[in-house]
Amino acid sequence: MHGSHPINIEALLTHIPLFQGLAPEELGRIARGTREIHTDKGEILFHKGDPCNGFHLLVYGQIKLAFTSSQGSEKVVEIISQGQSFGEAIMFMEKPYIVFAQALTDCLLLHVSKNVVFEELQRDHNLCRKMLAGMAMRLHQLMNDVESYSLHSGKQRIIGYLLRELPENEQDGGNISVTLPTSKGVIASRLNLTQEHFSRILHELSELGLIAVEGRKIHIPSVPRLRQHE
Repeated sequence: MHGSHPINIEALLTHIPLFQGLAPEELGRIARGTREIHTDKGEILFHKGDPCNGFHLLVYGQIKLAFTSSQGSEKVVEIISQGQSFGEAIMFMEKPYIVFAQALTDCLLLHVSKNVVFEELQRDHNLCRKMLAGMAMRLHQLMNDVESYSLHSGKQRIIGYLLRELPENEQDGGNISVTLPTSKGVIASRLNLTQEHFSRILHELSELGLIAVEGRKIHIPSVPRLRQHE
């Protein structure tokens, strides 16, 4: 794909939930302020403290948002997957990035410039509502995370995570497999656990016969039994 070809960008923008329902001329205006970014696995998209000139949409791949402590340890805040956007709140605050973003796989992103978004928001209050709803959902998820870290044991956090990863139609079935979307270390950090603690709990759950671990694949013989331990 050629980043300079607006037709590609417009086609990609139509798949983004935030922009669904926009008229072709509105999409055209947004496309003019949008560029494609290809990142290789491991590449840093932006560092903490970099200026924020817009927000990103992930077309495919996986991005990790994280902090690094003064001791050099890392805390994963969020794992962004295909179709998700990030950076809107910082863009509205007009502050530098407070996290860094790194590609966990090869990725294609769209960067939508702040100026074009602000102009479109003046024109279209519907887009305002959609962006607010998106940010409210992120805030709600963040509150859930804080509650989980504060009140739930490591075991409850991991079981809750596995249950969230289940397909919608298999919430109460048996013999279901969940494939972890990224490495165990990244997921452990996302759940505020050390990798050792994460592995130990997976081992405990295996001993109880609640899961069977095969690399990144987690087999769940009975979802109701796993749910009882949450």
